[in-house]
Amino acid sequence: MSDDGAGDRPGAPARRLLALVGAHREEVRAGLGEEQYALLLARLAALADTAADDDRAVRVAFQGVRVLLTRLPLPYDHPVHLALDSDRLAGVPPGPATVTDARELASLLTDASAAGPAGGPGADPDAGADPDPGPGTVLGAHERLLRAPALPADEARARCGGAAPPAELIRLPDPLGREHYPAFQFPPGDGAPHEVVLEVNRLLLADIDPWGAAAWWLEGNTWLGGAPASLLGRLPDRELVGAAATLVEED
Repeated sequence: MSDDGAGDRPGAPARRLLALVGAHREEVRAGLGEEQYALLLARLAALADTAADDDRAVRVAFQGVRVLLTRLPLPYDHPVHLALDSDRLAGVPPGPATVTDARELASLLTDASAAGPAGGPGADPDAGADPDPGPGTVLGAHERLLRAPALPADEARARCGGAAPPAELIRLPDPLGREHYPAFQFPPGDGAPHEVVLEVNRLLLADIDPWGAAAWWLEGNTWLGGAPASLLGRLPDRELVGAAATLVEED
C-alpha cells in the first residue's frame, strides 16, 4: 500500500489515512477494542468489495471506515488523528486506488488479528481484565444506550404497519439477544418512524453500526448544543440532517 500523498490527486488523502492505519495498527487495535476492531475489518472488507469505478459507492464505504476511526482515543498530534482532521480528506474524494488499498489493509489487519490480541501472539484477552467495566469501556457504553427508553421488536413492527422495520432503524441487541428500538425514533403515542430519523440514520450507517448511530442521537452534541434525540421537533429537520452530514462529510 503506497502513501500517495503528492498534491491533491484523487484519493491521495484517503490513501494516506489507510496507510497510516496500517503503520499504526497496534495502536488502532488497542484503541478500538476487539468489538470495534472487528467492525473496522468489516467496513474495510465492504470498501474492498466496492466497484472501484462507482465513485459514490466508494465514497460512502470510505466514510464508514473514517467515521469509525474518529472514535479512536488518540492524542491530537497523532498522525492518524491529524489525517482524520485534514481538510483535504473532506475536499478530495477517495479514488479507485482506495479500494485496492482497503483490500491490502484488511488483509494486513486480519493477519495481525489472527496473531492474537494486541498484547502479543497468544496473549490471554482476559488477563488483567476489569470484571466490572466502567463507563469508558465498550460494554459500559452499550449498557448506557440500552438503558434509554426503547420499544421491543413486536411494537416496532406494529408501528411500521406490521411489516419488518426498515433497515435504517437503530436496533440494539441486549445480552439475551432481544432487540431494542430506541424510542426517540418514533413519535410519542403512535405512528411510523420519524422520516428525519431514517434520513439521518442512513447517513450514520445505522444498519452497519447501530451502536455508533445510537450514541450520536443520545449523547451530547456540541454542534447542536444537546443530544440530537432531545431536539427532534424543536430544531428544523434540516439542521439535524446537516449535523449528521457534516460528521460523515456527505455532500
